[in-house]
Amino acid sequence: MSYLPDPPMASMLYALEIPPTGGNTEFVNMYSVYEALPADLKRRIAGLEVKHDGTYNSGGYVRQGIAPTDDPRASPGIFHPLVCTHPETRRRMLYLGRRRNAYIKGFDLADSETLLDMLWAYTDRAEFAWHTVWQVGDLVLWDNRCTMHRRDPFDPAARRVMHRTQIKGQARPSA
Repeated sequence: MSYLPDPPMASMLYALEIPPTGGNTEFVNMYSVYEALPADLKRRIAGLEVKHDGTYNSGGYVRQGIAPTDDPRASPGIFHPLVCTHPETRRRMLYLGRRRNAYIKGFDLADSETLLDMLWAYTDRAEFAWHTVWQVGDLVLWDNRCTMHRRDPFDPAARRVMHRTQIKGQARPSA
């Protein structure tokens, strides 16, 4: 929900029913991603803002009342700093939302896409990730301000039932 002006600070997932295979979750440490960036790339992205798209929900479906577009400059969403400082730890981290329809403010589209692809390549590195294999009854809590997550695919005929809880944020992401 990083497409909101004041995103939730944390989330919890509780596994009620899991598919026989797949449907697991990978969490990425965005402190570590930022720290791994070369110094010249850190300088290049300092002060930039990235659009966090609000077109699609977590299931990949278009939100009610939204007209989808392939142009991220025209998609609904909010700009947040690309590099943020955690309000409690004071550590710097990369702050990305979903890749689809992300856009760096003030860039032409091709340059925005190139830079975002470069940054997203760091988020795919295994050394920054923790992968949970769900068991019924598992509860995972994470800090949305410094963690990204994604779900593995699973058979659409299988059921995956999770209860999700969001903990309201108290401050906007800030540089």
